[in-house]
Amino acid sequence: MSTVIRKLASSRLSDPVVAMAVSGAGLLLGMLVGATAPNAETLPVRLPLSVLPPLGHSETHVIIASVMLYTGDVLACLGLAGMLWAHSQGWRPDPRHLLLGSAAIVAVMVSLTPVGSSDTASYAAYGRISTLGGNPYVTNPMAWLGAHSPYTHAVGTLWKQQPSVYGPFATWIQSFAAWIGGPHVASTIWVLMILNGAVFIGVGLLLLKTSDDPVRATLFWTANPVLIQQLVSGGHLDTLVAGAAICSIQVARRVSGTWGDVLIGVLLGIACGMKANAVLVALGLAVPLLRRREWLRTARIAAVTLLTVAVQYGAYGLVALKPVFGGLKLVTLPSPWRLGQFAATGLGASPDTVSTVIGLLWPVAMIVVAWFIYWRIASDQPREVVAPFALTFAWILVAPWVMAWYTGIAWVALTQVPRNRMTRWLTLVTVFLALCHSSGGQAVPGR
Repeated sequence: MSTVIRKLASSRLSDPVVAMAVSGAGLLLGMLVGATAPNAETLPVRLPLSVLPPLGHSETHVIIASVMLYTGDVLACLGLAGMLWAHSQGWRPDPRHLLLGSAAIVAVMVSLTPVGSSDTASYAAYGRISTLGGNPYVTNPMAWLGAHSPYTHAVGTLWKQQPSVYGPFATWIQSFAAWIGGPHVASTIWVLMILNGAVFIGVGLLLLKTSDDPVRATLFWTANPVLIQQLVSGGHLDTLVAGAAICSIQVARRVSGTWGDVLIGVLLGIACGMKANAVLVALGLAVPLLRRREWLRTARIAAVTLLTVAVQYGAYGLVALKPVFGGLKLVTLPSPWRLGQFAATGLGASPDTVSTVIGLLWPVAMIVVAWFIYWRIASDQPREVVAPFALTFAWILVAPWVMAWYTGIAWVALTQVPRNRMTRWLTLVTVFLALCHSSGGQAVPGR
């Protein structure tokens, strides 16, 4: 892999014009998939700019949609690599121009049907359940909305009977979108896409204003075609989690005193109130504080974080945590844990026992991998960004259930870490996961 990378880095791909053209081609292919919805790689709805004839789900059209999306993923990866190589060789584009260009792409993309995942439909369904007076943590789209509801129809096949695994803050956002969309699932999804795109660009603006190297930060986030495809085109909640996470990191680096600690705790609590994996950022921020023996600051931030989370879950009760813990038992390919699960059950081990053992082992493995990553990055780099990155990236590598869009939280932390070898691996892992887990979530004949 290193040999391939070195050859590509010295090729024309490192020309910024070529790199941006390749990135643009990758994004265009992904947008075409959204514009031809519904198809095998999109939700079964049409947003305002999905105006091309739908591909549908015939065998030929399934192949066309998949080839377009996967080719787009690969081109986005090559384009990002080329831009980063050009940057390492002295290319210093105006980050404001990159931000404006990305904002224009995002403005179009949020009006296209979500591509590569059915998660946005699940968000919409949970929001609809909440606006109708239901509790999305104890019921599910099929049970509450019914099989004939357009919301239930849009939800991925595997998730129609799954209660929400997202935090209360996420449910409030989903409820807001469903309140606007009412009975129209496409309108609710469109609102969610617009909110997601606005946060993505908002994070880019924050990074532009607060990063030590705004060009690098912009290339890693706002102008990153891989992230645009996964977070914006897919409409994933991980964009908002990453936004709250980077806000807490930047505050931790720049603000001191009691009120600064309170703000950090509130931001971490909001992030954890959307998705449970945000707790890794909280643990990462605690590492440098504990190493400096700042016990009071650590306790204060932890207390405010826990209080913020408790207030959110107070609206639903501890029952809201049950689906989250249930999700921790999931294991899927390409995780090596899945291969171990196959082997153990094939030898006669109980599936429940195997799941329990995996659940005990993978957090230990994550800590070991995070420790390795942490010490592979130069010691003169700010630990407030290195530790959260190490933990979130290690989680991506080791956790038994990961998707490409989960990497958003690691990418946003990496924007603040100067050049290091982990960049190439995060890029490759993100694209590899995208190639393994891209679909519209619907049952398609022959797939």
